[in-house]
Amino acid sequence: MLKLSVEGMHCGGCAASVEKSLRTVAGVSSVTVDLAQKTAVVDGAGITPSALIAALATAGFEARVG
Repeated sequence: MLKLSVEGMHCGGCAASVEKSLRTVAGVSSVTVDLAQKTAVVDGAGITPSALIAALATAGFEARVG
C-alpha cells in the first residue's frame, strides 16, 4: 500500500481523474482517493511511487509519497 499526497485536486472531477490515472499503472489493484485530505491510497503488486507520480504528472497533478 502506498499513500500519496496529491496537489491540484479541487473538485470531484479532479478526484475522478486522479483515480483513473492511477488505475492505468500496471499492477494497481485498488485506488482510494480522499478529496478533502488531498490523498490517494494505492494497493497493488509491484507498483512503485515513481510510476504512480509519473501517471499523475501526465494528468496534470503533482504528488509525493506521504
